[in-house]
Amino acid sequence: MSAGAFVISLDFEQHWGMRDVHTIERSRAALLGARAAVSALLALFTEFDVRATWATVGLLFFASRREMLASLPARRPSYAAAGLSPYADLSAVGESEADDPFHFAPSLIRRIADTPGQEIATHTFSHYYCCEPGQTVDEFRADLEAACRVARRTIGRAPESIVFPRNQMTPAHLAVCRDVGLVAYRGNPDHWAYRAARRDVAQSPLRRALRLADVYVPLTGMHSAPTDGGVALPVDVPASRYLRPWSRALRALEPLRLRRITAELEAAAQRGRVFHLWWHPHDFGLHPRENLGFLRRVLACFARGRERAGMESLTMSDVARRRIGRAEERAACR
Repeated sequence: MSAGAFVISLDFEQHWGMRDVHTIERSRAALLGARAAVSALLALFTEFDVRATWATVGLLFFASRREMLASLPARRPSYAAAGLSPYADLSAVGESEADDPFHFAPSLIRRIADTPGQEIATHTFSHYYCCEPGQTVDEFRADLEAACRVARRTIGRAPESIVFPRNQMTPAHLAVCRDVGLVAYRGNPDHWAYRAARRDVAQSPLRRALRLADVYVPLTGMHSAPTDGGVALPVDVPASRYLRPWSRALRALEPLRLRRITAELEAAAQRGRVFHLWWHPHDFGLHPRENLGFLRRVLACFARGRERAGMESLTMSDVARRRIGRAEERAACR
């Protein structure tokens, strides 16, 4: 039996990922706190020798507004709901990271890229929504190509993995990912409550209620993926669990939340499967002590799985390349 694997992915988006939902003023504290959280997370990952995939919005890479405006894709998303597109709001963006930490983060991206074991993936260029009416596959291709260009220019390499904003994807969009050289994507857990959908469907009261309850009680079962499997590119490295941030209102349920995650992690270690945990840096922007303390307990659980069952820490592209390598070995033996 293959050893199990622990995958962590983070959706690094700052205000680009919430601009159609929250104003900067409403999310200011969390977004500023996210910047400190990045450094704290890197320190924790280094302490536990944990690899992680940081799926980063391409617009965050730029050093200045001038550079950003000169690098926009020619084709832009033509959403039926025009407010979903960030391009009309670029006039309100600041001049650089120094005066606008909500829309620029090149210093943090370089710090992540320079930390051993950390993968810079793409969260698309503009936080692109693949299932929203109006957008086209050609517009998505232009967006993704722009994301690859700015990554190469900033950190010297193109991304190998993608996390789709709001987990929206279709086979046509996956084909574009393959065309531009991406080898891995984060799929959704195998349950109807987590399937890709437009925002108005994904955020229905029933889905929201079920997903919240599932954080504490195993209503949708235990989620993990096999270490081996199909190698159609890009390889699906499905999410297992969202690491919901600490909540004062729900703090009495914290033991249940921890048990829900560690039970899935322990089961994956024992069964040789992949457990994939994800969240946003801004989720740790508020209540950093409680959130980092909770994550430390999760990482300690992984450390026990590594010691007892040989569980490994892998990035999304690590998982994909391992599957590809094993498939090639099997083909060579035939």
